[in-house]
Amino acid sequence: MPEKEGTAQTRAKNKYNAKAYDSLRIVVKKGRREVIRAHAEAHGESVNGFVNRAIDETMKRDGDPTATD
Repeated sequence: MPEKEGTAQTRAKNKYNAKAYDSLRIVVKKGRREVIRAHAEAHGESVNGFVNRAIDETMKRDGDPTATD
């Protein structure tokens, strides 16, 4: 039987996150991540929040009816 990884709390969070969220991995050139993080922070956002907003605004601009508000 495989060993359990992490605490029960960590396993529960991971299980919830796997059910509730999709995960995307983006790749940027070296140094760009820090520029993006600084921009997001300057606007009171997390990097994830900034990326989601950028996606939503672009989809809305492009006329995609599935874009969220």
